[in-house]
Amino acid sequence: MSELAIIGAGSWGTALAIVLAPRFSRIRLWVYEKDLAERMHARRANDLYLPGFCLPSNVAIETEFAAVLPGAGTVLSVMPSHLVRPIFTGMLPWLDSSMVFVSATKGLENGSLLRASEVIRDCVSKRFEPNVAVLSGPTFAREVARGDPTALVVASVDEALASVLQSSFSGPTFRLYRSGDPVGVEIGGAVKNVVAIGAGVCHGLALGSNTQAALITRGLAEITRLAVALGGRAQTLAGLAGLGDLVLTCSGELSRNRTVGLELARGRKLDEIVSSMQMVAEGIKTTQATVDLARRCQVEMPISAQMYEMVHFGLPPREAVRRLMERSLKVE
Repeated sequence: MSELAIIGAGSWGTALAIVLAPRFSRIRLWVYEKDLAERMHARRANDLYLPGFCLPSNVAIETEFAAVLPGAGTVLSVMPSHLVRPIFTGMLPWLDSSMVFVSATKGLENGSLLRASEVIRDCVSKRFEPNVAVLSGPTFAREVARGDPTALVVASVDEALASVLQSSFSGPTFRLYRSGDPVGVEIGGAVKNVVAIGAGVCHGLALGSNTQAALITRGLAEITRLAVALGGRAQTLAGLAGLGDLVLTCSGELSRNRTVGLELARGRKLDEIVSSMQMVAEGIKTTQATVDLARRCQVEMPISAQMYEMVHFGLPPREAVRRLMERSLKVE
C-alpha cells in the first residue's frame, strides 16, 4: 500500500496526512474548498482547520477525484457523517476492487441509521464488494499533528486486513491496536459525541467532579448497551474506542461537542453556537440517529434522549439534568 488517498482536509484529515506521511511514498489529500486548496498549495499548511503545522513534501493537495483516487491502494475517508454518502457516490467512477477503504468518521447517518462504514459499503457495493475497515479512538487532531504519543484502534471483520493496516499506519507516535469488532468501535466513536454534549452542560452549569464522573460512567453504560444490541462486544467499549474516546471527548478542552454543551448551558442558542464554529460537532446530528437507533433496538438511553430534547427542542439544560436525576431508581 505505497500510495494513500485521504478524502477530507478538515483538522483530522490534515493531521492524518501529517502523521502518516512517513509511512507512505505519496499521500494525496482531497480538499473540498478550492480556495483553501490554493492556500495549502502556496503555504504548505491548512490555515483554516489546522493552522501552525507544515504539510510534508510527499503530501499532494488536490480538489478533483480524478487526481486523487487512481492508483491509490488505500482510501482513508475523513469527513462529516452527513457527507459520506454524497461524496462516495461522487467518487464511484474512480474506485476499484483493489482498493482498501478505511473510515475515520465518527457519526451515524440520519434516516438510514447506518454507521459510516456501512454507508461506504452501501455506496461502493453498487460496483463491487469493498474491503472496509474503521479507525477510531481518543484523538485530538492538533495533538496528533504535533507528535504527541497517540493510541487508537483499527477494526475489521477481516483480521488480515486489520493486521495489514495496523502495520502500515503505526509509527513512533501513532500506535494502532487491531480489533475484529467494527460495530463496537464505530458506535463508541459516534455516540460518545452525544454524551460529550452533556459533559459540556455539566461544566457550563458549574457542576463538579461527582457529576462528570457519573455522566461518563452512565454514558458508557448506555453506549455499551446499544453496541451490544447491534452485535458489538462489551469488551470493545471498555477500551480505547469506547472508554478512552469518551473520557477524552468529555474532558478535553479541544472537544467541539463538549463546547456545544458548555455554550448551551451558558444560555447561547444552538444556531448561534454552530455558526460560530469552523468545524462540525458531530454530536448535534448524531443525537437524532442515536435516539432513533435506540428506539429500533429497544435500548434505554436516557442521557442521549435528554441531549436530543435539549439540542432539537430547546429543553433547558438544568431541566435535562433534573429529569435524569429524578428517573425511577435502577439496579446498576
